[in-house]
Amino acid sequence: MADAVRDWLFGLEAAGITLGLASTRALLAELGHPEQAFTTVTIAGTNGKGSVTAMVERGLRAAGRRTGRYTSPHLTSIEERVAIDGETIAAVPFDRAAALVREAADRLPSRPSYFEATTAIALVAFRDAAVDVAVLEVGLGGRLDATNAADAAVAVITNIGLDHEAFLGNTIAAIAGEKAGVIKPGASVIAGRTSEEALTVLVSRAQEMGATLTYAPQDVIAHATLRPRESRLNLRTPAQDYGDLRLALPGQHQVDNAITAVRALEVARERGIAQVDATAIRTALSDVRWPGRLDWRTWRGRDVLVDGAHNPDGARALAAFVRDMLGARVPIVVGIMRDKAIPEVLQALAPVAAMFVCTAPSTPRAATPAELSELAARVVPGVRCVTAATPLDALSRASHHGSPIVVAGSLYLAADILALTA
Repeated sequence: MADAVRDWLFGLEAAGITLGLASTRALLAELGHPEQAFTTVTIAGTNGKGSVTAMVERGLRAAGRRTGRYTSPHLTSIEERVAIDGETIAAVPFDRAAALVREAADRLPSRPSYFEATTAIALVAFRDAAVDVAVLEVGLGGRLDATNAADAAVAVITNIGLDHEAFLGNTIAAIAGEKAGVIKPGASVIAGRTSEEALTVLVSRAQEMGATLTYAPQDVIAHATLRPRESRLNLRTPAQDYGDLRLALPGQHQVDNAITAVRALEVARERGIAQVDATAIRTALSDVRWPGRLDWRTWRGRDVLVDGAHNPDGARALAAFVRDMLGARVPIVVGIMRDKAIPEVLQALAPVAAMFVCTAPSTPRAATPAELSELAARVVPGVRCVTAATPLDALSRASHHGSPIVVAGSLYLAADILALTA
């Protein structure tokens, strides 16, 4: 039975991406509205939403709440998308929730998409586990994303940049408008550091919805000491002086993510969602792990830095980390999806690349090594580029050209590399 349900679920992938809430809402109604069984915190944005999701969930759990966490994509197993109290759901309850979703879907006139089905599975699993708060990471955009079928009491929107233009629009204002769609009437909104153009859109949407918006960096005093594997942050917000905090997730961009997460947790306290105190805040930042994002690993005795940077903003953040923390050009293994802004990602990484090793993660959406290499030769001709048929071959080739080896371009590639490293 479990195998049949999983075959059905994975078979939905062939239909590709579907945007719109009608199918998800119909499915959730057929399931008895699991999304109404708990309080929801939704986290949208271009980059950083996964890290903020992880920190917010950890803080709510430290405050004594039973939590659900939904993220995407997964790295090695589909169960990773669904976590209860910080632990990846076991196969049996996942399959039980999936069976309920399939049965409900079979009673409807059209099939859900893969993401719509996995979102419904998560919400059913959270209901069955009697969670108090579910933290949902938006998959794509916000307004028409399946996660938006759950009305969020707290909506967090991290930075906004260009990504998924084919679906969301090719301007910052258009993309911000899509992400602002997660703002529901009367909600509390926390906006992470972003451009004035994007913030203007978010403020307008919040006013339209009668929502209260907090701009996370506003009136915050923060001094960070950055190190390659962790950072320290001396933080004071309008609500509290937290003093010196340890940030388990390294990188300058994680400082902004941490501030956004702290402000979100403070708002959760103000709304009575959780009694988040300073101890819970400290735990949220120091006891959080987010695989595949500036994730230090080893391979055959060599350091490997794995990062899922897959758009220009993410690639620039990774390049800044390499420049500031490592201080030298490094071999970079790259594998990128065909539908991404490949030239811009390569150009962002080029200033810190000793060479590119072009490979392809194990998904048909990936550009081939030859396609990447040919494009790199045109857009970053000053950087040597070689090809490798597999991620394992890429690590081997890169290992002869310096240390650490940096891996970037896709979470799919990150997953393949994590499976090879310790």
